[in-house]
Amino acid sequence: MELLFLQPIFKERIWGGHKLKTDFGYALSSNQTGECWAISAHKNGETCIRNGVYAGMPLSQLWNEHPELFANDKPREFPLMVKILDANDDLSVQVHPDDEFAQLIENDLGKAECWYVLDATADAKIIYGHNAQNSDELKQLVIDGEWDKLLKHVPVKSGDFFDVPTGTVHALGAGTLILEVQQSSDTTYRLYDYDRRDASGNLRELHLDKALTVIKSPHKEGKTKLEQRDLGLEAVFTSLTNNQHFQVGKLEINGTLELTLNVAYLLISVVTGEAILNGQTIKKGDHLIVPNQMRKLNFSGYATLIVCNEVMPKS
Repeated sequence: MELLFLQPIFKERIWGGHKLKTDFGYALSSNQTGECWAISAHKNGETCIRNGVYAGMPLSQLWNEHPELFANDKPREFPLMVKILDANDDLSVQVHPDDEFAQLIENDLGKAECWYVLDATADAKIIYGHNAQNSDELKQLVIDGEWDKLLKHVPVKSGDFFDVPTGTVHALGAGTLILEVQQSSDTTYRLYDYDRRDASGNLRELHLDKALTVIKSPHKEGKTKLEQRDLGLEAVFTSLTNNQHFQVGKLEINGTLELTLNVAYLLISVVTGEAILNGQTIKKGDHLIVPNQMRKLNFSGYATLIVCNEVMPKS
């Protein structure tokens, strides 16, 4: 049984930059690439397996036709998505719905997500939460355009982590490069976009009614305390989040490590360095799936990995 490497796809964005090319070495011609969809089975952008017997197969097809690779025993959509986002400019201020609202209104999953900051300029900030004490105050501040009063601005640096539950007002700021783990959804409600215009000169669409419906008031912080533990002398694991949808951690390898997989399958993104995993080379910019049949993981090398898995739905 082999590791399953994914072939990322890329999306230009009005706020995108060139770091996916310069920092990760992806072969891109555009200097306005905003998103790397690294592991995705979503209809709006699907990655394919790039190695082995399943080479060329879309992830959704692999998920549906080979459930044994994921210990998946019932028909459902592949639940997670992993991206890298290069914010050369500010993203729109936005919010995502929960499963109940998204399935009813958008025929999509909700979009809980989280951010691991890969790089940030010295003055980089994000918008994370709001200052309104209730929904009436929130609505009035939006109507009045009191954005400075409403929005919370948070300085960020490399290595920071933010849990972004559904209903949380948020936006990446210029100068941030982040890895995002999220539910497999492409539903976003824009609250404010700095009166920006697209390439055709049009104001970008806002979704005020839906956004105001799903924003949680008052704002509640996501998880901020990280739990770190040594895995022998040559590896450190940091638990980043563990919520109802996914678990995410950072694994830093500085030599050799042997692990026993205790989840159905594992998603891995290599964000620095290079290592050998079960005889296969993994390097910065690689994104892969450890299938269910691969229980023992043997690492050697020097690399930082963001690892994640779904929290299995209750039967």
